[in-house]
Formats: sequence, C-alpha cells, structure tokens
Amino acid sequence: MVKELGKKLIAQNKKARHDFSIEDVYECGIVLMGTEVKSLRAGRASLIDGFAMIENGELWLHGVHIPEYTEGTWTNHTPRRKRKLLVNKIELRKIAVRTKDSGVTLVPLQLYFKDGKAKIEVAIAKGKKAHDKRSTLMEQQATRDINRELSRRQSGKDSF
Repeated sequence: MVKELGKKLIAQNKKARHDFSIEDVYECGIVLMGTEVKSLRAGRASLIDGFAMIENGELWLHGVHIPEYTEGTWTNHTPRRKRKLLVNKIELRKIAVRTKDSGVTLVPLQLYFKDGKAKIEVAIAKGKKAHDKRSTLMEQQATRDINRELSRRQSGKDSF
C-alpha cells in the first residue's frame, strides 16, 4: 500500500473566519470509524454547525456532519455523532483555561488528511458583533482596491 504524503483538504469553514475573530489555532487528531474515513476520502463533510467542547477532561467535536458511506452496511455510522479529538494534555489545559471566559468558543476551521491521517484545525474564537463584521469587510475591500491600483500602476496601464 502506498503511503500518502502531504495535505489533502476535505472541508473548511469559511464562515467561521467571518463570524468570529480567531485567536489561536490547534491541530488535533480525530477518532473516526471505518465508514467515516471512507466517506471523508470521498471528500464529503460539512463543518458549518460544528463546535468543540471539553467534557470530563477530553475534547469532543459536536455537530460536524460526515454523511453515511454509500456502500456501508449495518456498520455505518450516524452522520452527526460526537467525535473525540486527540490533543496533548498541555494544549488541552491551555484550551480549557482560555474557554472558561465568556464569549469564547472552539470552532472547527478545516478538516483534512495529513500524511494519511485525519486531522482537524480547531480555533479558539470570539464572536464578532455586526459592526465588527462590517469594518472587517471594509478593510478587506480597501486593501483589495490598494493592491489592484498598485498592480495596475506597476504594469504600466496608467490612465492619465
């Protein structure tokens, strides 16, 4: 069997970066059943409603949708079951201390295979208010306009 190398992205949560301000990002392993791995290898997953919580000293992922494997039988998994995340004890303590604050949550950002193993990026995030979202969008638009103008001037397409 050929060993997989590199990173293969399965799913990402783009809306999380819009709705939350990301403070720290942790890479975690994820405990999966066989049919879940096969479904992920087919590139099917959704992180939209996902979040992570610490329960009984362990990190658990809730609300992530991995659809049932089509060729699976009675051994198939339930799509939205909670899944255990694998993280170092030191990192788990850091996450526990940071999430005790109000308004701080753990949000999954990306689900991917790294060297053949399923990994998930979990971020410590604070929710943004509506005015924060608008100001972020305005800043992004301004930097886009500046970069567009600079590249236009460098290419010599000035319109004087």
